[in-house]
Amino acid sequence: MFIKIIARAAFVVILFSLGSALYSLIQNQGKEPSAKAVKALTVRIGLSVVLFIFIFIALASGLITPHGIGTRIHGQKPIASETNPKPANQRP
Repeated sequence: MFIKIIARAAFVVILFSLGSALYSLIQNQGKEPSAKAVKALTVRIGLSVVLFIFIFIALASGLITPHGIGTRIHGQKPIASETNPKPANQRP
């Protein structure tokens, strides 16, 4: 549960950084790019990369487990084809 809280908090900070960059760009319409906007976008990219690595490590170590539609699809055994059924006693 602690891992999910950290990931959600990082996502909120990423969204805040993106909003800050947008606000800075809107304030400086027509002028040269704001250093504040560039810094906010740099922070957003850095946090996004760190969040991706954090989630990847958490998945690899088993701290979080996927439970979406993809895991249900891959968790099922494939259905034998009706056009070319294999006998039960034949090995692949």
